[in-house]
Amino acid sequence: MDLAAFLAATLVAHIGFAIFVTAHAALTDHDAGNWPYITLVLGLAGVAGYFFYDER
Repeated sequence: MDLAAFLAATLVAHIGFAIFVTAHAALTDHDAGNWPYITLVLGLAGVAGYFFYDER
């Protein structure tokens, strides 16, 4: 895979993940906080943080 295709696929995936986090938060009345932005940068790590980070 060439670099441009890889970067485009990564960008599309991260945007999709961020949309998913935002939509999930809206549908469940959950505060998304900064997780959509973190997800844009870190991808699946941001999604995992959104679901598993327990703010106490």
